[in-house]
Amino acid sequence: MTRSFQAVIWDFGGVFTSSPFEAFNRYEAEKGLPKDFIRSINAVNPLENAWAKLERSLVGAEEFDGLFRAEAKAMGHDVPGKDILGLLSGHLRPRVVQALKVCKGHGKVGCITNNAPIGKGASMTHDDEKAAQLAEVFAQFDHLIESSKLGIRKPDPRIYALMCEALDVDPKHCVYLDDLGINLKPAREMGMATIKVTSEEQLLADLEAITGYAVR
Repeated sequence: MTRSFQAVIWDFGGVFTSSPFEAFNRYEAEKGLPKDFIRSINAVNPLENAWAKLERSLVGAEEFDGLFRAEAKAMGHDVPGKDILGLLSGHLRPRVVQALKVCKGHGKVGCITNNAPIGKGASMTHDDEKAAQLAEVFAQFDHLIESSKLGIRKPDPRIYALMCEALDVDPKHCVYLDDLGINLKPAREMGMATIKVTSEEQLLADLEAITGYAVR
């Protein structure tokens, strides 16, 4: 039996677009790096490392380049931060965009994205055509929270509370989707139904099962 929901709240990268982790793994293979090396760098001191500072706009792209490179070297490999920034913007998943439209027909929709102050707009891409395409998706949300503008990032519980306040919804009547388990935990603790996104098809199946909305 499905629950009644007031809102569906979404992450963006790895949900509406292909996961940057896939791009990270391709880069690692090309450069002869251990698989998931980039993710392992970001897992060290996750609240105050180069990545965390970039997503809160405490550093810009140039400073991030050096900070990330130093962190990579400390773990045994030389990886410039600027290389990583070029891997962040994935390919759009049209079926997920269609699912967003279905959800919007049933209630409110919001987006909480940990992003960086790079590229054109919230999408972090430098490609004009892609930026315009992704901007159309961002425009469909009733409310958008960007970590780089707010100065706080997931999994800080405040960011989820701010979204619920902006949408004027009860967390217990919300669904939250993200591709990172660490970002789902605060939402779940607030009472939200959560979906960990591992693939496009799995996202659609789980969203349909939880909400009862015909998203496929």
